[in-house]
Formats: sequence, structure tokens, C-alpha cells
Amino acid sequence: MTPDRTSGDLPPAPRHVDPAGFVIALMLAAVAAVLVWDANQLQSNTTYGMGPQVMPVVIAIGLGILAIGNLIDALRGNLPPRESADPRAVLLILAGLALLIAIIGLGGGFILATTALFVTTSAAFGRRAVLADLAIALVMTTLIYLAFDRLLTLSLPAGPLERLM
Repeated sequence: MTPDRTSGDLPPAPRHVDPAGFVIALMLAAVAAVLVWDANQLQSNTTYGMGPQVMPVVIAIGLGILAIGNLIDALRGNLPPRESADPRAVLLILAGLALLIAIIGLGGGFILATTALFVTTSAAFGRRAVLADLAIALVMTTLIYLAFDRLLTLSLPAGPLERLM
């Protein structure tokens, strides 16, 4: 019988540091640091309780925990192998973000802009039902707009569809 690594007869194979995982951990830590710095720049008018700076700090703590976990796994070489990058998916999402910015910038409003982002992101994840995604996105973004505008009384970018409501 030949010894194998899974039975414990041989020491485990040496693992290599995952450089991409290390970079991701550093990026997560950097985003957490920026959030904490930005939260400390906010002016708080509350004399008691929590101010507006609490939520960014909570998110930064979560990102810090993720950064530490990712760093440990990167140093141990425990991160799963990555799949090859699909530039089509990245380009579709970037196109959706560009459409979002352009539509809002040209006065198209929240509903149309977010619908465009939803449809392009859905296509990036491999979904081919563009008309169904368009209908779903229009309904969802309209409901979200109404919730923010009517219930929370928070303004979102208004366009032709929002002015009809």
C-alpha cells in the first residue's frame, strides 16, 4: 500500500501564498479605513444617542473582519481557485453603470436609469430574458421610487416617469 497525503502518512503539501487574495485583503482594509475616516468627518447634531457616523463604522468593522479572514486564508493558501475572467460580464456591468450615470445626467430619472442597470447586470449574469427583465425592473424600480418618495419622503432623481406619479 502506497502512502497518500489524505491518510496522514505524509505531511500535507506545502501551500503557497495567494498574491491576489493578499491584494484583495489589503483593498478591503483600505476601504474600511476610508469609511472610518469619512465617518469621522461627518458633523453630528445629536446630543444623545447615535449620530450619522455609526453606520459607516459598523460597515467598516465588517469589512475589517473580512479583510483579516481573507488575509489569513491568502497567507495559508486556502482560497479556492478562481475561474477565468469573463470580460463580457464585466463590460456589461460597466455599460450598465455608464447608462445609469448618463440617464440620470440627461434627466431620465431614477426609474429609467436603475432599470437599465438592472437589465444589463442581469444579462451579465447570463440571463437571456431581456423583455421579462425589463418588465421586472420597471415594476421594482417604480415601487422603490414610490417607497422612497411617498413613504420616506426622500427625493430621488426625477425624470419623465417620476413626474407622471
